[in-house]
Amino acid sequence: MKTFQSWNALVKKRNALAEAGNCGFKMRQLPFMGVICTVMLFIVYRTTDYQYHKTEMETRFHPFATVKDYHLHLGKLRGLPRGIMQARSDLELRPLWSSNSQSKASVMTNKNLLAMPVGIKQKDYVDDVVKKFLAANFTIILFHYDGNVDGWWDLGWGEKAIHIVAHNQTKWWFAKRFLHPDIVSVYDYIFLWDEDLGVEHFDPTRYLEIVKSEGLEISQPALDPNSTEIHHRITIRARTKKFHRRVYDLRGKTKCSNSSEGPPCTGFVEGMAPVFSRSAWYCAWHLIQNDLVHGWGVDMKLGYCAQGDRSKKVGVVDSEYIVHKGIQSLGGSGHPTMRTTMKRHGASSFDLRTEIRRQSTWELKVFKERWNQSVEADKNWVDPFLRYQRRSKKHKRQDN
Repeated sequence: MKTFQSWNALVKKRNALAEAGNCGFKMRQLPFMGVICTVMLFIVYRTTDYQYHKTEMETRFHPFATVKDYHLHLGKLRGLPRGIMQARSDLELRPLWSSNSQSKASVMTNKNLLAMPVGIKQKDYVDDVVKKFLAANFTIILFHYDGNVDGWWDLGWGEKAIHIVAHNQTKWWFAKRFLHPDIVSVYDYIFLWDEDLGVEHFDPTRYLEIVKSEGLEISQPALDPNSTEIHHRITIRARTKKFHRRVYDLRGKTKCSNSSEGPPCTGFVEGMAPVFSRSAWYCAWHLIQNDLVHGWGVDMKLGYCAQGDRSKKVGVVDSEYIVHKGIQSLGGSGHPTMRTTMKRHGASSFDLRTEIRRQSTWELKVFKERWNQSVEADKNWVDPFLRYQRRSKKHKRQDN
């Protein structure tokens, strides 16, 4: 019995010594664990700092740049210090000299842009438009499709506008080449208008106040019902409204009702006088096809650039409206009642307007095919408006 107690005491003593050893080992581990934690925190800090500077550099190159673009640009710009890089520009005219140029160098007062294709035969209409926009402190850029620039210098504002010349090119051709988002990103809104618009009842400042207050990313002024050409019911001015986002019309081929979810019943503006926010134009510029210069079909897809639900972010402003003269001037005489014909070499004469319309129709077909093919090929793309439609139907069922 005494032997058993001795053995039991020996085991207890051994266990006590083992526990003391483990405690001592754990105590010795504490400084080591502290070092490990410190190293891990340092790694996390450096990783976060790297990601921050990397994101900052991506934004410098472009606010929408991808990581791939970032690395590509980084390699090309490796020889420059970061602070000297300027990835954006503008369309502001700069003086060749000024006594106080240093104080004016970084000052920019024009925050909105008007861009128009113009021909000398529509000089009076363009003059009326430009005067109103200059009074509202807009930057003006004119695309001369007829090659005649000298005929504009007698106007008081001629030297204040930017003039770009290319014979027989369309508004969309000019816009794709000279209104790149990096160039116009300093402007809050871009007005891309035709030249045959009457602006007697339009004020740019009041128009933008409505656009901003209602959150419209893409918009257009309503058309006077007496306009020469009106193609879509939604663009006609509603006399009792400040603005509208949809139209109700059960006449004709296209029926517009409460259940209508897309163009031309809602989320639609026409190509003659669209107005884009900075973000909307970034998207719209990429939508414009480089080789399809007439732009047919683009207006039906502009709602995808509305930065949200097109039935809410796209609208027509009624209180500030315009008159569409309907003058088919590009490739023609500049007068709506006249038709222009030319003699082909060794062939019979042909009508320019007919040829242009035939080309436009073909481009519309190509654009639709490209859209459908792109949707089919991009497996990661999901039509955002299918989600909006399902959500809208769900809310309607809940209300009922």
